[in-house]
Amino acid sequence: MFKLLSKESNIFSVPVYIGVLLGLIFLRNISSAAFSVDLPLILALGGLALGYFCINSIRLNYHTHVPLFLYTVFSLVFFSMDMDIGLSVALMTNSLLVLMLSSPEDMNVKKNYVIVGGLLVFNYIFLPATWAMILFVIIHVFATSERIALHIFRLFFGMVLMGIFYFSLAYFLGANTWDERYLPMPSSPFLAENFSLVYLSPIGILLLWAIADHFLHYNEKSPISRYKYTFLLLFLVVQVATILMYMENSKSYLLLLVMPMSIIFARFLRFRKRYWEKEVGLGVIMLTLLVYFTIEKVVAIY
Repeated sequence: MFKLLSKESNIFSVPVYIGVLLGLIFLRNISSAAFSVDLPLILALGGLALGYFCINSIRLNYHTHVPLFLYTVFSLVFFSMDMDIGLSVALMTNSLLVLMLSSPEDMNVKKNYVIVGGLLVFNYIFLPATWAMILFVIIHVFATSERIALHIFRLFFGMVLMGIFYFSLAYFLGANTWDERYLPMPSSPFLAENFSLVYLSPIGILLLWAIADHFLHYNEKSPISRYKYTFLLLFLVVQVATILMYMENSKSYLLLLVMPMSIIFARFLRFRKRYWEKEVGLGVIMLTLLVYFTIEKVVAIY
């Protein structure tokens, strides 16, 4: 199976994968009583669709089908119809932020910092738990910019503009009281409400192995690959922190990890020296997801 997925993708691959993902999600949930085409669903599906373009934008996939396939499978397993508007907006804005910050045109990134700042505040308004994304972007600015002060100013200028717009709109709508949810506090212990995630531990172990393997062969990587992988890893750490602190019992938060995990696993499997290791690694991921998905369905029934 890995040999088939290792073939080079083309310009039609992403639209096909998007169509397959959306089609399977609709087929799986159309008979559900909770199924309805509303704004959260549209935003969530839009964010997932943009994730395919993020994979190509980061340019660590060597134009193979492996990360696209893994992204599709992860998204199908973790997707849930009970997703709220906050998480849906987070999926959309995260994809937009990654597309902007990973743009191959450096000048485009510099010009986009005002928009990036606005998106960060917009994201925070709908899901305050995503505050860590602000730290991610600030670290990115310090690590990549030659004119740090100017770009930090542009970033915060965009944040202030969006903040003024939001508070002005809230004032005219009569929302004059402070909502304590804008200062999110960490939820109950992670595994207390998410014990079923233990069944995903093989994927977690494989992910740690993949990251460790990257650093073991760090000197063999090109400078551009090191930079892009560090960007991806920092994004992954931010999403993991958000999940550990605020996921509670909403398993859909795992969708925040799908894009970076797909790229990391695809690179890890690609650089395995023995072919059987690639097949076994892919098989472990697929079998683990199947077990987790089955258990979640059984628990939901009973």
